[in-house]
Amino acid sequence: MTRATEIACYPNGPLIVRGPVRLVDATGARIPTRRATIALCRCGRSRISPFCDGTHRTTGFVDPQESGRPGQADR
Repeated sequence: MTRATEIACYPNGPLIVRGPVRLVDATGARIPTRRATIALCRCGRSRISPFCDGTHRTTGFVDPQESGRPGQADR
């Protein structure tokens, strides 16, 4: 039996995806995932996009739903 996929939105951080997922880019090409748990960037500045590299910590990314402001403090 395949386990359910869970997506968690971390405050002012990435989306954490646990479980089986097929990730594709805008053209439909598959993006390889090498782990059962992946972190997807929400700040838009990761050097390994679409995956999170922790850049949100240094850029001042603020979740717009938590702050009532548009995506980033310095954009």
